[in-house]
Amino acid sequence: MDVTKCALTTIDNPYDPFDQFTEWMLYDEEKGYHSTSYLGRIARTSDELSDEENDKEIERAIDEIIKYDFRNIYKKVKKTLKITQTV
Repeated sequence: MDVTKCALTTIDNPYDPFDQFTEWMLYDEEKGYHSTSYLGRIARTSDELSDEENDKEIERAIDEIIKYDFRNIYKKVKKTLKITQTV
């Protein structure tokens, strides 16, 4: 099964938030963007929601951040992940 995940990043961050998260985060924090904190304030996720529902909410929040981004620094990146199910 394939699952598409979204992440918020900035246009100048050279690191992949999926595969190089530590480097991506260090760059983001050093530049003062604090993208993960910003996304956390906008996204209304919950432990009571399913993973799929939380993923949709995160994408909605990313879209909202980009919509109101007057500095034009944010962008959404997507990655399709293969999920293997064990029985």
